[in-house]
Amino acid sequence: MPVKKRKPLTFLEKLRMIKNAGLSNVKPLQSPRAEDPVPINNLEQRIKQILELYRLHHNNPAKMIFFVMYDIEDHKIRHQIAKYLIRKGCIRVQKSIFLAQTHRDRFQEIYNTIKEVQEIYDNNDSVFLVPVSVDEIRAMKIIGQQIDLDLILENRNTLFF
Repeated sequence: MPVKKRKPLTFLEKLRMIKNAGLSNVKPLQSPRAEDPVPINNLEQRIKQILELYRLHHNNPAKMIFFVMYDIEDHKIRHQIAKYLIRKGCIRVQKSIFLAQTHRDRFQEIYNTIKEVQEIYDNNDSVFLVPVSVDEIRAMKIIGQQIDLDLILENRNTLFF
């Protein structure tokens, strides 16, 4: 007898299953944040990805650049949200900060999905979706590494005498 293949669950279906398994009655993790199983690139690779967004972005009113920032207590939900954002084309900048360049309808889709996730279970979490312009990306400064973004972005003016 052949084995039937299951239809893959959607992101929201997975989270509903987690909720039905008792998530709503579980206390948030109080211990230090466990190592996130979703990998994060090193700083140099993340900066290259951000700069690539900057270089590829054209004044297309249908597209936008935005940050997604979250503070999610539950490890399972946090992990699922991170995987979801990566699947939607977001670039992980830090553990709980993502950057994306996408069409406005995808931005709305991400917003609606995360809002629905928030409504699934009892929580004190917060998620910010913050649109930014190319000029704001260009003006970005990084503290902690000796990377000269102005030189990379070719923002420097050189005077020859």
